[in-house]
Amino acid sequence: MKPTVSRPSAAAIAQALANPVHLDGTNINPVTLLATDYLNHFNEAIMLLEMIPSAPDCKEDFLTWRPLSYCGHFEASRFKYRELAIAAYEVSDPKYRNEIDQLAKHMSMILLATCDAMRSNDLSQHTLGVLAETTARWLRPLVARAGSVINGELEDDALGTSETAPQETIDALFDREVEEALRA
Repeated sequence: MKPTVSRPSAAAIAQALANPVHLDGTNINPVTLLATDYLNHFNEAIMLLEMIPSAPDCKEDFLTWRPLSYCGHFEASRFKYRELAIAAYEVSDPKYRNEIDQLAKHMSMILLATCDAMRSNDLSQHTLGVLAETTARWLRPLVARAGSVINGELEDDALGTSETAPQETIDALFDREVEEALRA
Protein backbone atom coordinates (compact mmCIF):
# COMPACT_ATOMS: atom_id res chain seq x y z
CA MET A 1 0.00 0.00 0.00
CA LYS A 2 1.33 3.42 -0.96
CA PRO A 3 1.82 5.72 2.03
CA THR A 4 -0.41 8.75 2.22
CA VAL A 5 1.63 11.87 1.65
CA SER A 6 0.23 15.31 2.21
CA ARG A 7 0.46 17.23 -1.03
CA PRO A 8 1.71 20.78 -0.91
CA SER A 9 -0.74 23.37 -2.10
CA ALA A 10 -0.26 25.04 -5.46
CA ALA A 11 0.58 28.23 -3.57
CA ALA A 12 3.27 26.44 -1.53
CA ILE A 13 4.79 24.99 -4.69
CA ALA A 14 4.74 28.37 -6.42
CA GLN A 15 6.36 29.98 -3.37
CA ALA A 16 9.08 27.32 -3.21
CA LEU A 17 9.85 27.67 -6.90
CA ALA A 18 9.84 31.47 -6.79
CA ASN A 19 12.44 31.65 -4.04
CA PRO A 20 15.32 29.14 -4.10
CA VAL A 21 15.78 29.41 -0.33
CA HIS A 22 12.50 27.48 0.00
CA LEU A 23 14.15 24.53 -1.74
CA ASP A 24 16.71 24.09 1.05
CA GLY A 25 16.60 20.54 2.37
CA THR A 26 14.44 19.24 -0.49
CA ASN A 27 17.23 17.71 -2.62
CA ILE A 28 16.00 19.91 -5.49
CA ASN A 29 18.77 22.02 -6.98
CA PRO A 30 17.77 25.71 -6.86
CA VAL A 31 19.53 26.46 -10.16
CA THR A 32 18.36 23.55 -12.32
CA LEU A 33 15.16 22.76 -10.36
CA LEU A 34 16.00 19.05 -10.69
CA ALA A 35 16.52 16.44 -7.97
CA THR A 36 19.27 13.84 -7.85
CA ASP A 37 16.76 11.38 -6.36
CA TYR A 38 15.85 10.49 -9.96
CA LEU A 39 19.26 8.90 -10.39
CA ASN A 40 18.34 6.27 -7.78
CA HIS A 41 16.26 4.63 -10.50
CA PHE A 42 19.43 3.96 -12.52
CA ASN A 43 21.74 3.40 -9.54
CA GLU A 44 19.53 0.54 -8.34
CA ALA A 45 19.90 -1.18 -11.73
CA ILE A 46 23.67 -0.64 -11.64
CA MET A 47 23.85 -2.11 -8.13
CA LEU A 48 22.03 -5.24 -9.30
CA LEU A 49 24.29 -5.53 -12.34
CA GLU A 50 27.36 -5.30 -10.11
CA MET A 51 26.02 -8.13 -7.96
CA ILE A 52 25.23 -10.54 -10.82
CA PRO A 53 28.80 -11.89 -11.35
CA SER A 54 29.01 -13.09 -7.75
CA ALA A 55 25.27 -13.56 -7.06
CA PRO A 56 23.61 -14.79 -10.29
CA ASP A 57 20.21 -14.88 -8.58
CA CYS A 58 20.20 -11.06 -8.80
CA LYS A 59 19.57 -11.46 -12.52
CA GLU A 60 15.87 -12.06 -11.87
CA ASP A 61 15.61 -8.85 -9.84
CA PHE A 62 17.44 -6.95 -12.56
CA LEU A 63 15.06 -8.26 -15.22
CA THR A 64 12.15 -6.54 -13.45
CA TRP A 65 13.71 -3.10 -14.10
CA ARG A 66 11.56 -0.85 -16.28
CA PRO A 67 12.27 2.64 -17.59
CA LEU A 68 10.63 5.54 -15.80
CA SER A 69 10.54 9.14 -16.88
CA TYR A 70 11.63 11.80 -14.43
CA CYS A 71 8.03 12.57 -13.45
CA GLY A 72 7.08 8.87 -13.54
CA HIS A 73 9.86 8.09 -11.08
CA PHE A 74 8.61 10.71 -8.62
CA GLU A 75 4.96 9.72 -9.06
CA ALA A 76 5.90 6.18 -8.00
CA SER A 77 8.36 7.18 -5.28
CA ARG A 78 8.07 7.85 -1.58
CA PHE A 79 10.23 10.94 -1.94
CA LYS A 80 8.93 13.46 0.59
CA TYR A 81 9.02 16.33 -1.90
CA ARG A 82 7.82 14.39 -4.92
CA GLU A 83 5.02 16.82 -5.85
CA LEU A 84 7.45 19.71 -5.62
CA ALA A 85 10.03 17.77 -7.68
CA ILE A 86 7.48 17.19 -10.44
CA ALA A 87 6.32 20.82 -10.42
CA ALA A 88 9.92 22.05 -10.45
CA TYR A 89 10.79 19.77 -13.37
CA GLU A 90 7.87 21.12 -15.37
CA VAL A 91 9.15 24.71 -15.06
CA SER A 92 12.88 23.95 -15.16
CA ASP A 93 15.05 25.38 -17.90
CA PRO A 94 14.63 23.20 -21.01
CA LYS A 95 18.41 22.95 -21.45
CA TYR A 96 18.67 21.00 -18.17
CA ARG A 97 15.41 19.11 -18.60
CA ASN A 98 16.25 18.02 -22.17
CA GLU A 99 19.74 16.88 -21.18
CA ILE A 100 18.36 14.75 -18.33
CA ASP A 101 15.69 13.31 -20.59
CA GLN A 102 18.27 12.41 -23.26
CA LEU A 103 20.61 10.81 -20.73
CA ALA A 104 17.71 8.87 -19.19
CA LYS A 105 16.63 7.69 -22.64
CA HIS A 106 20.17 6.55 -23.43
CA MET A 107 20.56 4.73 -20.09
CA SER A 108 17.14 3.12 -20.46
CA MET A 109 18.01 1.84 -23.94
CA ILE A 110 21.21 0.28 -22.62
CA LEU A 111 19.41 -1.31 -19.67
CA LEU A 112 16.56 -2.65 -21.81
CA ALA A 113 19.02 -4.12 -24.33
CA THR A 114 20.86 -5.75 -21.42
CA CYS A 115 17.59 -7.19 -20.10
CA ASP A 116 16.82 -8.61 -23.55
CA ALA A 117 20.26 -10.17 -23.81
CA MET A 118 20.03 -11.66 -20.30
CA ARG A 119 16.70 -13.29 -21.06
CA SER A 120 18.55 -15.64 -23.39
CA ASN A 121 18.85 -18.99 -21.66
CA ASP A 122 21.98 -19.95 -23.54
CA LEU A 123 24.30 -17.43 -21.84
CA SER A 124 27.02 -18.99 -19.76
CA GLN A 125 27.58 -17.72 -16.24
CA HIS A 126 30.81 -16.13 -17.42
CA THR A 127 29.13 -14.32 -20.32
CA LEU A 128 26.30 -13.17 -18.05
CA GLY A 129 28.85 -11.73 -15.63
CA VAL A 130 30.78 -9.97 -18.40
CA LEU A 131 27.57 -8.52 -19.80
CA ALA A 132 26.54 -7.24 -16.36
CA GLU A 133 29.96 -5.74 -15.63
CA THR A 134 30.19 -4.11 -19.07
CA THR A 135 26.75 -2.57 -18.79
CA ALA A 136 27.51 -1.19 -15.33
CA ARG A 137 30.78 0.24 -16.67
CA TRP A 138 28.90 2.00 -19.51
CA LEU A 139 26.26 3.40 -17.20
CA ARG A 140 28.42 4.84 -14.41
CA PRO A 141 29.74 7.81 -16.45
CA LEU A 142 26.25 8.51 -17.78
CA VAL A 143 24.84 8.64 -14.24
CA ALA A 144 27.75 10.89 -13.23
CA ARG A 145 27.01 13.21 -16.14
CA ALA A 146 23.33 13.27 -15.19
CA GLY A 147 24.33 14.18 -11.64
CA SER A 148 26.46 17.01 -12.99
CA VAL A 149 23.52 18.30 -15.03
CA ILE A 150 21.15 18.10 -12.05
CA ASN A 151 23.67 19.88 -9.82
CA GLY A 152 24.27 22.61 -12.41
CA GLU A 153 27.94 21.69 -12.75
CA LEU A 154 28.11 21.60 -16.57
CA GLU A 155 28.84 24.66 -18.65
CA ASP A 156 26.13 25.72 -21.11
CA ASP A 157 28.22 24.61 -24.09
CA ALA A 158 28.48 21.10 -22.63
CA LEU A 159 24.70 20.77 -22.43
CA GLY A 160 22.88 19.27 -25.36
CA THR A 161 25.76 17.00 -26.29
CA SER A 162 24.18 13.79 -25.00
CA GLU A 163 23.08 11.79 -27.96
CA THR A 164 20.81 8.82 -27.77
CA ALA A 165 22.41 5.75 -29.28
CA PRO A 166 20.38 3.98 -31.89
CA GLN A 167 19.34 0.46 -30.95
CA GLU A 168 21.60 -0.96 -33.66
CA THR A 169 24.65 0.67 -32.04
CA ILE A 170 23.78 -0.74 -28.63
CA ASP A 171 23.18 -4.19 -30.13
CA ALA A 172 26.54 -4.05 -31.94
CA LEU A 173 28.34 -3.11 -28.73
CA PHE A 174 26.71 -5.97 -26.84
CA ASP A 175 27.49 -8.41 -29.63
CA ARG A 176 31.15 -7.36 -29.57
CA GLU A 177 31.36 -7.65 -25.77
CA VAL A 178 29.67 -11.06 -25.77
CA GLU A 179 31.96 -12.33 -28.53
CA GLU A 180 34.99 -11.19 -26.54
CA ALA A 181 33.60 -12.89 -23.44
CA LEU A 182 33.11 -16.15 -25.32
CA ARG A 183 36.71 -16.06 -26.52
CA ALA A 184 37.99 -15.56 -22.96
